[in-house]
Formats: sequence, C-alpha cells, structure tokens
Amino acid sequence: MAHDEAPSAAPHAGHERRRHPRAAADLPITISLADGTHEARLRDVSRAGICFFLDRRIPEMTVLRLRLALPLEGEERTVEGSGVVVRCEALSPHVDHYEVAVFLNDLRDADRERLEAYVHTLL
Repeated sequence: MAHDEAPSAAPHAGHERRRHPRAAADLPITISLADGTHEARLRDVSRAGICFFLDRRIPEMTVLRLRLALPLEGEERTVEGSGVVVRCEALSPHVDHYEVAVFLNDLRDADRERLEAYVHTLL
C-alpha cells in the first residue's frame, strides 16, 4: 500500500500542496480512541486524509481508528482504517469543539479507492 502525503492545513504561496483532490463532506464518522468510540462529523475528505469536527481535543500524532459510510452508486459503502492526527485546532476559544485533520496511514486499497470515487462525485 502506497503512503500518501499528509493533509496540509492551508495552501502556501497561492498554490495547493495536496497531492490528491479533496472535497467538502458532511457525513457522520465514528472515531475509536483509547478511551472509547466517539461520533464526529466529517468536514472534508481525500484518498490520503480526512478532516472532522469533534467535541474533544486529540493530541497530534495520536493514532485512531475510523469508520464511515459513503453514499456511492446508490448504496452505502463502508470505509474503515486508521490514521494519525496531524492537526487539532479549537473552533473557538469559547466552545469545546475541534477541527481534527488525520493522515490515513492504514487503509485497504479498496477503501482508499472508495474515498477517491466519493471525492470525484462531489467535484
């Protein structure tokens, strides 16, 4: 399985640094951490990484498991794997909600292809 670039926080010098197309998404996602399973909301997705909203901070370099269902070809296709937190930022100093970016480092090729197919349906 090829390793892709980690998601970047923002474009630099007017150009996009990401290797793979990324699309906005608003889907539920299940995150598994050492303290249990948590429901989050997907913000965007690519074949190499995801970004989601969660009600707790996750330290950078934390490995987590994830599971989400993508609407593809008229049915839901499940994607499961693991990733590493590369960024976690508070949405506001007044709210305990965070935007978490994850590099997908352990994903089956078929699931990575599902992510890419889903992104292309949104572009």
